[in-house]
Amino acid sequence: MTGEFALREHTADVAVEATGPDLGATFAACADGMVAAMCDSVPPDGERFDLAVRAESREALLFDYLDRLLYETDVRGVLPVESEATVRADGDEWVIEASARGVPLDRVRAREVKAVTYSEMVVEETDEGWRAYVVLDV
Repeated sequence: MTGEFALREHTADVAVEATGPDLGATFAACADGMVAAMCDSVPPDGERFDLAVRAESREALLFDYLDRLLYETDVRGVLPVESEATVRADGDEWVIEASARGVPLDRVRAREVKAVTYSEMVVEETDEGWRAYVVLDV
């Protein structure tokens, strides 16, 4: 199942609010929302790539996951679209195993997202599944 996202205005920044039936779908929807804040349309090319991230809490995992996607944009020169993710607890840590299609940046007109922030970050279980809210520094 997939999650959904909505972009929210946040002073000089932009926020992504995402929901999903599980944490993986919710985190992937956050990633797709971050991409939507960067780019209006995406071409169909690009190769899928995998990544895994570990963190001490769900909030830290969301932060580190989105930060890793920004790293892929900066270092590999790709826009990570069509994210898919699985999140699980592993002892005292949380793990995300994810993939995205990396569209070469020279194929899109993308705005820069400078950073992911902890400002007002929320990761919570709801009656319908999960909800996440993250502010991006643009």
